[in-house]
Amino acid sequence: MSGQPFWKSKQLHEMTRDEWESLCDGCARCCQLCLEDEDTGEVVETGVVCRYLDRETARCGEYAQRTTLVPTCMTLTPENLDQAYFAPAHCAYRRLLEGRDLPAWHPLLTGSRKAMEAAGVAVTTDYVSEEIVQPDDLVKFIISETYKP
Repeated sequence: MSGQPFWKSKQLHEMTRDEWESLCDGCARCCQLCLEDEDTGEVVETGVVCRYLDRETARCGEYAQRTTLVPTCMTLTPENLDQAYFAPAHCAYRRLLEGRDLPAWHPLLTGSRKAMEAAGVAVTTDYVSEEIVQPDDLVKFIISETYKP
């Protein structure tokens, strides 16, 4: 053993399933609904989240079935990670792919979600479920600046 944590000693494709899953900080930002301009490719985040997200725990209530229930839900793998343009800049998967380390508040480093929540990167109960928002009203919930993937 190298004495280093797995995310420093292994390439993404070498990680076990448990290691891979543990990289997720549980911020639930990948569960936010985004709007993409078909002409420009610009994307904006909304304060609306997937109907299956439990906003109290920031966990998917239908994790095992999520890609069946929501066909646009993407299962991240080392092979498709470069296509996950929606992943926030703090996302551990994205950071490791880009050759950066985990953020200082990551639960693998701190042992809990408290530092992540204090950093303000997690979806909170302030977000609303898509169940109560009409698709045409999503623009009323835009919360981010425009970015291009």
